[in-house]
Amino acid sequence: MVRHAYEDAELLALVRRYVTPGRRYLKLGGNLLSLEEPEYDRFARCLAEDAELITTHELVTLLDGGWRERRTAAWLIAVSRRTEFRERLGELLLASEVCCTGLAYCVALASFGTPDDADQLTAYLDRYLRRPDLDYDQSVAMGALLYIDLNLGDNKAARFLAPDGLWHQWLERRSGGHRTNDPATYLSLIRRLCAFADECAELRPKG
Repeated sequence: MVRHAYEDAELLALVRRYVTPGRRYLKLGGNLLSLEEPEYDRFARCLAEDAELITTHELVTLLDGGWRERRTAAWLIAVSRRTEFRERLGELLLASEVCCTGLAYCVALASFGTPDDADQLTAYLDRYLRRPDLDYDQSVAMGALLYIDLNLGDNKAARFLAPDGLWHQWLERRSGGHRTNDPATYLSLIRRLCAFADECAELRPKG
């Protein structure tokens, strides 16, 4: 069940503290790649500071909210490297309960970058590449899995990308269009967003 800030005082306070200042929730994603100095540096430093300050309970509460709250929480989790949220992010990605959050979940899992994170992404792809009627986050999930594969020297994406694999079946049967069918495009996006998360992680206050 999704909690709504307009009827939940605790959640509303967290939204005002972490989500809406400077319309942060809108910039977390591909839009942040177009930020220029000094806004880029200020945005990164504020995100790093909040990632260090936010508590586990506050993150749990945000992940119970709507898409703005969940997107912001996933980024704060990525920057603070709170891998204890791995399974929760995987569950939320798999459920696809709200829109506009899948990229954030994929960035967080890719930034953790372990075989367990790859397993969360393969579970999603196994389910949703079989649903050509749903144009959700299959592309960015593939990009995230490729990113982990490259970093680990693994090849978990190979079975999806084989000529008769689920990726090509989904592309052929899907009802909606795509800007590109090339997984390398989404790998590049994930790589750039993970680089930003890594940069923010380095900016977190020490001690």
